[in-house]
Amino acid sequence: MASSKLRGASAGHDEEAKLDMSPMIDMVFLLLIFFIVNATAIIVKTDPQVLPPVAKNSKAQEDGRGRIVVNVREDGTFTAEDFNVILADDKDIVDLVKKEKEKIIPLGIVPKLHLRGDQDAVFKYSRTAIRAAAEAGVDQVVFAVYQTHKGVRNK
Repeated sequence: MASSKLRGASAGHDEEAKLDMSPMIDMVFLLLIFFIVNATAIIVKTDPQVLPPVAKNSKAQEDGRGRIVVNVREDGTFTAEDFNVILADDKDIVDLVKKEKEKIIPLGIVPKLHLRGDQDAVFKYSRTAIRAAAEAGVDQVVFAVYQTHKGVRNK
């Protein structure tokens, strides 16, 4: 005679084994939340009055952290990333770069000047921004360019 345990183990051959998926779904949501929280969103606002030049051999920057954006308009005026803020002279650029550098350095990131020069701006304006950034202690420069034509300026 078979014991009750043996009868109980052999009794359910017709039933399929089921797997509870609710812990798996919970784990997927936890991982999703973890990656969203740890993701770094890097957004660079663009000045609509600045149309960068085209450089077909340019490469996309892999690490966008630590950028201090200075826009150089066609007429030689400078703006910060918030393009409503006009930087009147070299001193304003130096002050902006120093202020942004003080925010970036404690994060362990190397600050870089992200220079968005207009394609019709004379290079001497860009040189002015580079010298001002160097005076503020930032010696790395990233030039913003397009790889293809993004449009034509409306004149």
